[in-house]
Amino acid sequence: MFADRARIYVKSGKGGDGHVSFRREKYVPAGGPDGGDGGRGGDVIFEVDEGLNTLAEFRHVRKFRAADGEDGGTRNCRGRDGKDVVLRVPEGTVIKEAESGKVITDMSGDNRRYILLKGGKGGNGNQHYATSTMQAPKYAQPGQPAQELELLLELKVIADVGLIGFPNVGKSTLLARVTNARPKIANYHFTTLNPNLGVVDLDGDKGFVIADIPGLIEGASMGVGLGYEFLRHIERTKVMIHIVDAAGTEGRDPVQDIYAINKELEAYNPEIAARPQVIAANKIDAIYDPDSDALARISAEFEPKGIRVYPISAVSGQGVKELLYAVQQMLDELPNKPTVFAQEFFPEDRAASNDPVSVTYDAKADEYVVEGPRIEKMLGYTNLDSEKGFTFFQSFLKENGILDQLEALGIEEGDTVRMYGWSFDYYK
Repeated sequence: MFADRARIYVKSGKGGDGHVSFRREKYVPAGGPDGGDGGRGGDVIFEVDEGLNTLAEFRHVRKFRAADGEDGGTRNCRGRDGKDVVLRVPEGTVIKEAESGKVITDMSGDNRRYILLKGGKGGNGNQHYATSTMQAPKYAQPGQPAQELELLLELKVIADVGLIGFPNVGKSTLLARVTNARPKIANYHFTTLNPNLGVVDLDGDKGFVIADIPGLIEGASMGVGLGYEFLRHIERTKVMIHIVDAAGTEGRDPVQDIYAINKELEAYNPEIAARPQVIAANKIDAIYDPDSDALARISAEFEPKGIRVYPISAVSGQGVKELLYAVQQMLDELPNKPTVFAQEFFPEDRAASNDPVSVTYDAKADEYVVEGPRIEKMLGYTNLDSEKGFTFFQSFLKENGILDQLEALGIEEGDTVRMYGWSFDYYK
């Protein structure tokens, strides 16, 4: 089954904690600190796999976690790094932050491998904090926390040209004639449930990639029918071939069909609707009425608007070559720049605020209260009874802007600051 969307949860690995230990050897009665560093947490990495063309692998497995880094050990032993988790996706997959819908990265063009979430850095062991005045530090650095995200994966096919139009107008037939693609073809609606891609080779020209976008219906941009599920696949196309049934074999008016489809494009994305378009008036071999004015009506309606009309028969091949060379000429006149979706969401910025610290004033107790996972963790790993440990903790508060927040609340010298059972007097 074709799958072009998936919602998944990813989490990088936590960094291993630094270790607190001291040399204890027979002939070394007062050994120095030898606590090892924690290992780095595993990353979450996306890679393009040329052998994939759907996101079906994410239909059943939706949670992916990298391994945590190992804690440091004694004798300066560094913890093992956590194993990365590598997710393989087809080219053209756009990765978004699920809640906001903002683009994180577009796995197309030169972007073949992307580190989405970095694992936490391992903490330093107590060996790093020994000085001439503090030769036996009893604290180490905790590992950095993991990062996590809910992601929305969307596959937007990569093609220069998109075939659009109502169901059963001959898009799949044209694709099969001009490329080596072999889509299913039959005389009933919504035969095409997958976007099919093919390469058009032109004599004396470079050719282009063409995509048969599944049939749209009125209301598709509002989620009616299947059209909404596939409109995203024309977001990368530079030129659109709008195919209509010029013979009206199903009793529809081709002029009204063109307006109806363009209305859906405009409702979905005005920028797409404004892209160059040609009309392929298909099934001219099925026009049996010599007095039919269908082709003349289509040309009179749209050519004054700058949209060229090409009468073709996808079955017999009549007029197809002229259509393809006209499309190639249009592509040659456009900038040779692939459509790549720009980054709008930056996980590293979110990571910076992922572990918030709360700084408030408790009027009833007349105390300033500092809380948050980072504070609690640091208190657990720091020996506040030692001068060196207390200085280390103060530096942490300053570097993380906590002292600035206290001053912004109006703290004065001698005021009390409470942190998880600890109380301190504030002095600059």
